[in-house]
Amino acid sequence: MAGHKDATRSGYSHHDGALRGALKGVPSVVMEIRLARPGDAEEIRAIYNYEVRTSTSTFDLVERTAEAHRIWMAERSGAFSILVASDPGSDGPSVVGFASLSPYKERAAYRGTVENSIYVADEHRGRGIADQLLGDLLETARTSGFHSVVARIGGDNEASTALHAKHGFSVVGIERQVGRKFNRWVDVTVMQVVFDDQRT
Repeated sequence: MAGHKDATRSGYSHHDGALRGALKGVPSVVMEIRLARPGDAEEIRAIYNYEVRTSTSTFDLVERTAEAHRIWMAERSGAFSILVASDPGSDGPSVVGFASLSPYKERAAYRGTVENSIYVADEHRGRGIADQLLGDLLETARTSGFHSVVARIGGDNEASTALHAKHGFSVVGIERQVGRKFNRWVDVTVMQVVFDDQRT
């Protein structure tokens, strides 16, 4: 869920429409992918809160407040980056999608692993934006020295699992009925990519 630690859990966020477009050969539009800036906060929050209201890409049940979002962004600096897809030619908000890295677990031994999240604004799905964001986010994770990235994808989101598989993720497990949203129990598919597979 882009985070549940964000909802998307890394996954979760991957709006079906955007992903299907990227995976089925729909022409994509090259976006400017850049680090998030403080001024992007409300546009990012609007994209996220839409998913809170409408989807199981996040297991949050209450929309994120401006203050909670400010704290969330402040916690994602340095290696725990937030990337945005920016469309300067858009008639509406210029931020049309975002992706982030979050700590996987609190204990120190997990510090080499992160969890990813990706969200694309509803009206911009089907343009390959999630594909671009995930590719750049993985490169950010690799160059930041992380060893692996985990995606936790809720709600039988085949488009998201396909997108992650395209970028080298493999399914490592299913968490059965761990979340409840919209009056139903929801499974979470756990996927992982390991950059340099080694045991030592």
